[in-house]
Amino acid sequence: MENMTCSKQNSRIVWMDLLKGIAIFMMIAVHCTDNVTPAERSEPWYNLWGSLYGSVMRPAIPLFVMVTGALLLPVRENLRTFYGKRLSRLIVPFLIWSVFYNLFPWFTGLLGLSPEIINDFFVWAVPSQEFQDAWHNILMIPFNFSAFAVQMWYVYLLIGLYLYMPVFSAWIRQSSAKEQQFFLALWFVSLFIPYLRQYLTHDLWGTCSWNEFHMLYYFAGFNGYLLLGHYLTQNPISCKKSTLVFWGACSFVIGFCITFFGFKSVTSIPGQSAEMTELFYTYCSPNVLLMSLPIFLGVQKLEIRSDRMKSTLRSISTSTLGIWMSHYLFLGPCYHLIASWPLHTMVKMLLCSILLLGITWGFVVMVRRSGRMGKWLMG
Repeated sequence: MENMTCSKQNSRIVWMDLLKGIAIFMMIAVHCTDNVTPAERSEPWYNLWGSLYGSVMRPAIPLFVMVTGALLLPVRENLRTFYGKRLSRLIVPFLIWSVFYNLFPWFTGLLGLSPEIINDFFVWAVPSQEFQDAWHNILMIPFNFSAFAVQMWYVYLLIGLYLYMPVFSAWIRQSSAKEQQFFLALWFVSLFIPYLRQYLTHDLWGTCSWNEFHMLYYFAGFNGYLLLGHYLTQNPISCKKSTLVFWGACSFVIGFCITFFGFKSVTSIPGQSAEMTELFYTYCSPNVLLMSLPIFLGVQKLEIRSDRMKSTLRSISTSTLGIWMSHYLFLGPCYHLIASWPLHTMVKMLLCSILLLGITWGFVVMVRRSGRMGKWLMG
């Protein structure tokens, strides 16, 4: 969710605009599959098609992080300039929207609406209209998100990546391509940790009750996607398009099959913990990497010549932060509208994703055009 201006040439990087558009659509699609009641989720028809649709869309967050690494690494500004520029554009709208979402249930009470309406917007939240509950959630914002602002989990991650990038950049500037490959190789091994801990041993590579920092801890996590985005941009893969398409398709299919069938096998067993349910959906896992990598490489090779398409992609790209912040406001109504249509479940999910993206994108563009306050609100 970065400004897509190329600092060296002062021009748009069109394929990154497209990549961000794909990522924001995938993110919205994932949330459309999540916006169901526990009873609906347990239905076999939904479990099948929801799992299928959700599995396809898992590369959303890795693609965003890879774009961030491609654009911002290595950081060239000093700490004060970088943090002041990046964190202010992120934290201000984050705080505004987080406070709004947590006050939303209380607002419904002031309007005399039934508490049940809260779950029309936030399916998994406890529908309390008490101000003290809203105030508690607001006070907890510095520590974590609430059930009314679930999408904000990524903002905490992004703030951490911003804090880390200037430090990481010092090594990137002086490291060779082979040294970066070595880091990425260790990071790839670390992607297996969720499965090793689940199926082999929970206390892995030095972890125990009094130590959570395992052997590859410093090579693990989303910093690998950051470096991967930078590395692939600076060292683009040179091969025939047909070869790239073939191996890319193989990679995506393998990653998808692991994600889908793994998720289905886990959710077929009643009473699974939330951690176990999400195991095969983990973003920092080899299967999600296998899905994300071919999309990044494929889009990197595309050439877009249409000025209208470039303008559209730029508009979506510069709106992604605002879309991320505000789309939960429209998710529930869009879902309930589409749910009433006599269509196949997969078609409903796709239409809901398209409708939600279109409405939220239009809303963000309108607010951003309202002036300085609109830009602060949407980033």
